[in-house]
Amino acid sequence: MLKKVNHIGIAVRSIEEAKRFYEVMGLQVEGYEVVEEQKVKVAFVPVGETRIELLEPTSEDSPVAKFIAKRGEGIHHIAFEVDDIEKALEVLKENGVRLIDEEPRRGAHGTRIAFLHPKSTNGVLIEICQEG
Repeated sequence: MLKKVNHIGIAVRSIEEAKRFYEVMGLQVEGYEVVEEQKVKVAFVPVGETRIELLEPTSEDSPVAKFIAKRGEGIHHIAFEVDDIEKALEVLKENGVRLIDEEPRRGAHGTRIAFLHPKSTNGVLIEICQEG
């Protein structure tokens, strides 16, 4: 079902400040986008076959802003790529995995995404995503 780790989401107060570290490491930040539905600005940092996704809240009531207020900046989620997100959600639900999103929604860069509840995933927020 899972193809690969698509990206690791990192909650940051400022993409502009956070990107300096990745540039020092020799990486380039690209793909800026605002995802209004999730009240977040994102930028991707390609690293081999996967990416780091920097998540900056655009509103104090966004899930990422709440995450930062509660836990500080840091790893927010791990995203796994799938070929068929509807089928993946069906299989996960049938196997007792608690879903945050029953139906896929729009993510950054044209992806379709859904989140799994950390209570079903050993405390880690998991995103599944389908490109295109």
